[in-house]
Amino acid sequence: MDERKDLEIQISERSTKSKSEAKQLRRNNQIPLCIYSNGKEADTASCGLVEFQAILRELNPGFLPTTVFSLKGSKGKARRAIIKDIQYKPTTYEVLHLDFLELHDNVPVDVKVPIECVNSMDCQGVKLGGFLRSLIRHLKVRCLPRNIPSHFQIDVKELGLNQNRRVSDLSIPKDVRPLVKPNEIIVSVLKK
Repeated sequence: MDERKDLEIQISERSTKSKSEAKQLRRNNQIPLCIYSNGKEADTASCGLVEFQAILRELNPGFLPTTVFSLKGSKGKARRAIIKDIQYKPTTYEVLHLDFLELHDNVPVDVKVPIECVNSMDCQGVKLGGFLRSLIRHLKVRCLPRNIPSHFQIDVKELGLNQNRRVSDLSIPKDVRPLVKPNEIIVSVLKK
């Protein structure tokens, strides 16, 4: 398991959940957010839009669901969390709202882990005139927070025409449980 550092975000707690307050926050370059924890009512807060956009630019595409954040409030207490939902403005993709799920060491979480195809340029089937088609880009798994994989890799170099790789072909640690059937196809090489 790779050792990853939590990404730190400064948050400001807020007491109300009104739409007018959320609009005011957005006008002030803040993102309204909710933090869900163990079935309790969500805590509301906000974080800086510019700060969050900078974090998004640094992340590999597709890795946001497995990124663990350290949410630091004004009281100095940090809460570890992952993003469960993100709402964008449809026209500009500006982030409008974030939903975080607080992580607790002994409570399993469901996470969408990105799947990365390696050696796609050297794929035998592609060299024979086929093309790679990814059917699953993220694999939903259940595990404890300390076992969240950053991503899975699948080697497609040896794939020929009309061949595929399945979930069962992934190297999945024993303490991570996939929430799909092992025979689900991840990637195929198809004829053009």
